Amino acid sequence: MRIVVLTGGIGGARFLLGVRAYAREMGAEVTAVVNVGDDLYLHGLKVCPDLDSVMYTLGGGADPERGWGRVDETWTVKSELAAYGAEPTWFGLGDRDVATHLVRTTMLNGGYPLSAVTEALATRWQPGVRMLPATDDRLETHVVVSDPDGGGQRAIHFQEWWIRHRAGLPTHRFVFVGAETAKPAPGVLDAIAAADVVLVAPSNPVVSIAPVLAVPGLREALADGSAPVVGVSPIIGGSAVRGMADRCLAVLGVECSAAGVGALYGGRSSGGLLDGWLVAPEDAGAVVPGVPVRAVPLLMTDEAATAAMVRAAVELA
Repeated sequence: MRIVVLTGGIGGARFLLGVRAYAREMGAEVTAVVNVGDDLYLHGLKVCPDLDSVMYTLGGGADPERGWGRVDETWTVKSELAAYGAEPTWFGLGDRDVATHLVRTTMLNGGYPLSAVTEALATRWQPGVRMLPATDDRLETHVVVSDPDGGGQRAIHFQEWWIRHRAGLPTHRFVFVGAETAKPAPGVLDAIAAADVVLVAPSNPVVSIAPVLAVPGLREALADGSAPVVGVSPIIGGSAVRGMADRCLAVLGVECSAAGVGALYGGRSSGGLLDGWLVAPEDAGAVVPGVPVRAVPLLMTDEAATAAMVRAAVELA
């Protein structure tokens, strides 16, 4: 069996722990197609938050309390940058994390594409799944907000909106800069074409999954492929499990509910994405037109519980 997972964010990384456990039990192969819309350059270094979250989580190096970054992290570099007054001060890079970004940036400057760099970095962490960025090309999520200094609207990087402003600015829309000319990274379309099932992780649908689907050719490959696509709701009982998916959905005018997110993805039979939708027991009555819905426990309390979610998703497929 070949499983492809569209993923991003901390929730997506934790979901992959369950996918990997299920795959090992079943002798399956897993390819994770990971969001790069959060990527940015900081202090001259290329930072890929979602790729690193997946790599550290599956490699056993993620901080379990914060949910992001490295365990046993130290912050000397951050303190020194602050002493110089180097901006941005609202995004901190840990010392261990900096090493990853240094290696990545050196390889990118040497002419290697992001997909090859990701493969090289993964040789240290041995994540147990194949990690592919959605694209090797520049694709950044920007957010159009009301200028807090007055004077209309302006666009800021998603990370500034998310971390610095805590999604608290009046927000008008999300823009995936570079998506029009981006191409799927090598291996992405082949993985989808060969998949037996495609899972959409319980990631933020607006800023983790939508940038992946914005890469030209990727959504079409899913629509034209023979593999069923099953999504897992990131909303339980009307609330996001973590993060600020509710604020992102509000910008789009989408109800923060399992049914709302399911309808946002839409059924494949009507031009959307899904062939099946997994929701929590609290949302058992959710209806997504044209999409079979199944209710199972969705809290990722441990790897076994997450693997059970994955099993239910594959059974629904």
